[in-house]
Amino acid sequence: MIRLRLYTTLGCHLCEQLEALLATLCAERYRLERVEISEDEGLVAHYGVRIPVLADETGEELDRGMEPERLAGWLASRGWLDETAWQQLQQQLSGERSPEVAKRAAKGATLRGGRRYLG
Repeated sequence: MIRLRLYTTLGCHLCEQLEALLATLCAERYRLERVEISEDEGLVAHYGVRIPVLADETGEELDRGMEPERLAGWLASRGWLDETAWQQLQQQLSGERSPEVAKRAAKGATLRGGRRYLG
């Protein structure tokens, strides 16, 4: 099982997007440690405008992991990308950009009226 750390803060919708994408695209079992940055001034100074930030066990970080292409590339470079899920997500995302009925972008995420909802 791989261990990942997510630097986040309460109510961060981008962090929720990253978590939904991670659940969809990661082929490996993982444990996600959420680090609340608002409780530490140093973390706020370092991550405040960068969240969500995902870090692997070696400490290598990914900023803006809520962008599917960035997360897929980061996972692929570690051999953790579910290629089938990524291909399906790419097809769904290209469908969202067309004027068709909104489609699911990630497990548990739905697009309605131009906004993404989890759940």
